[in-house]
Amino acid sequence: MRAMAVFPNRRELKIIDVPVPVRQGERDVMVRIREVGICGTDREISEFHYGTPASGTDRLVLGHEALGEVVEVGPSVRTLAPGDLVALTVRRPCNVPECLACRAGRSDFCVTGKFSERGIHGADGYLTELVVEDEHYVVRVPRVLADVAVLVEPLTIAAKAAVDLDTILRRYPWEPMGLRALVLGGGPIGLLAAMTLVARNVKTFVYSLEPANSDRAELTRSIGAEYVSARDTSVADLVSRIGAVDVVFEAVGTAKVAFGAVSCLAPNGVFILSGVPAGGKTIEIDLDGIMRDIVLKNQVLFGTVNASRASFEAAIQKLEQFMGLFPAAIRGLITHRAKLEDVPELLRHPSGIKQVVVLAS
Repeated sequence: MRAMAVFPNRRELKIIDVPVPVRQGERDVMVRIREVGICGTDREISEFHYGTPASGTDRLVLGHEALGEVVEVGPSVRTLAPGDLVALTVRRPCNVPECLACRAGRSDFCVTGKFSERGIHGADGYLTELVVEDEHYVVRVPRVLADVAVLVEPLTIAAKAAVDLDTILRRYPWEPMGLRALVLGGGPIGLLAAMTLVARNVKTFVYSLEPANSDRAELTRSIGAEYVSARDTSVADLVSRIGAVDVVFEAVGTAKVAFGAVSCLAPNGVFILSGVPAGGKTIEIDLDGIMRDIVLKNQVLFGTVNASRASFEAAIQKLEQFMGLFPAAIRGLITHRAKLEDVPELLRHPSGIKQVVVLAS
């Protein structure tokens, strides 16, 4: 059985043969992988910035944005059947008894950092033909979403952030209406976040590097959001261009851009961080000003990471909603479908918006 793996110590990326997995537990599910999305995390792992093989092996199978089809189920499986389309979650809980988050099934709130993540840290990913996983980590997807369901995993980031945002907005002593939002970054996560905001009737701006006549800009406008190109407007000039916003969703992974845009945040506003900077760079920011505004303007900054089954279920619901609101745009996010052999080239030379590897139809 073929798989795409990295060998960090040898700094090598190649297709390898791996054993066909076998169901062992009564709740195990065997899944044939149909599609896997490629993202910035995969590229950074393939460039050997991070990525940790499982204990006892020198290689890590890539891929964490997976759509599959159930092949077999164990005798105790109740929620899935052969033929079901499924999304597979990524993070697995730590084994520390005192970690209440992991014991509650919410490893996105893990307090030890000893979790594993398939295709990223301590566990093989999904760029292979077959995988076996516990039923709890396999979420059924309606077949009507088959051509876009590979977007479920990146959408979970915005879906979880939306839940947390609603919780924070409940602190307002009034009904939050007429909200305005700024999304930093026009990649897949940024555009999915923009769709999430537009779908809840939030006036949304997307700020990204691509020019105002780019495909990403056109897609942004097609969902009812406004596109602002970094080629025409600097981060420092954003607030004068669009005015203050109630929500900022960061999806660029660059601290200079993220914290440069904090000045756009209105009183009582919420700033959501989802990117993970590569590190190693020193930047100058006005921390005194940021801290003063957070306190005096009653602002909130929080980070979000996806992990739980609940986030995947919420993302599937949102994807169904998006297919009703802007089907062409959601389909337009997937700009390339390629074969397993094409993965090294996709990782070295990204293009378009979302690249997807097809392993089975």
